[in-house]
Amino acid sequence: AFEKQSLQKAGVDYPPVPTRYRSFYFSHAFAGGYSAGYYSYLWSEVLDADTVEYFKEHGGLTRENGDLFREKLLSRGGSADALGLFKNFTGRDPYIEPLLKRRGLDRTPGSDDNKSEAQTPNP
Repeated sequence: AFEKQSLQKAGVDYPPVPTRYRSFYFSHAFAGGYSAGYYSYLWSEVLDADTVEYFKEHGGLTRENGDLFREKLLSRGGSADALGLFKNFTGRDPYIEPLLKRRGLDRTPGSDDNKSEAQTPNP
């Protein structure tokens, strides 16, 4: 009853599309330290999407880019901090915008929208 009321209050209780999983189904993600491990999946997606964007911005899948990727990141494996290796490869901190775009969560304000401004990554 509580869950149904909460879904109705949030406006996401839509009878033609029944709830597939109840909230307790996800309890493993928040107990016993798994939450930190689960977050690492998202973080790896941030790095992946940003790496793809880096390649696009630097001429695509060229031999030169591949060699640089192998030299600066892949060949190092787990011998150094992953974020440090990413920065060594790209020359900057990771941007979340490529992942947001990949998932359709990027937002370009319309001409009549003055509530929010597009954010530009800080190098």
